[in-house]
Amino acid sequence: MSTVVIALAWGALAGLTVARVAGRAVVAVRLRAVRPRARAGRPAGPRRLAAHLHARWRDRLRHPGLRVVGRVAGAPVRLARERRRREAVLAEVPVVVDLVGVAVAAGCTPYRAVAVAARWSPPRVAPVLERVVQVADLGAGFGRALRVAGRAVPELHALTEALRVSSELGSPAGPALARVAAEVRADVRRRAEARARTVPVRLLFPLVFCVLPAFVLLTVVPALLAGTTR
Repeated sequence: MSTVVIALAWGALAGLTVARVAGRAVVAVRLRAVRPRARAGRPAGPRRLAAHLHARWRDRLRHPGLRVVGRVAGAPVRLARERRRREAVLAEVPVVVDLVGVAVAAGCTPYRAVAVAARWSPPRVAPVLERVVQVADLGAGFGRALRVAGRAVPELHALTEALRVSSELGSPAGPALARVAAEVRADVRRRAEARARTVPVRLLFPLVFCVLPAFVLLTVVPALLAGTTR
């Protein structure tokens, strides 16, 4: 009798083990069937967590308050970038005025002078003059194209106005271009002098916080240490 009971117990234990293994196999088969659809729908594991965090931070950064803070904080950078762009354009304007003046003196009309100057102008002003030629070729009118270019790039307003008046009224463009060249060079000279006057103010920070501490560390501190050790 005891032998039969032991045999039944071992049989039940073996059956439970087989049933458990069979259940795990069924679960594994179902997971393999579901996993491709999960991957196709949305990423799992670390990728899913990274995508979730990215979406949360993106929603937070879209908050109107953060946008205002970003605009206020980035205003100095944008102003500095715009100032550098204007200075670069102003540095190229005298060359452009000279090119247009040489072309006009050689007998070119204002339109042909702008076309020639667009070919040989510096890289920042050349696209503006090319746009003027393209707009004029499309039938918008040379004067209107010059007016639009002067509004888009205020640094070229004096040049475009001189050419526009000469083209519409038929007056000689040489004297007007000479006057514009003198005014542009005087403006560039004034700006250079203004920047030169700001150099001492710019040197104040490195002088106070870099040069003077280094001078104290190299001269005063060794003398004080030598005096205290004696």
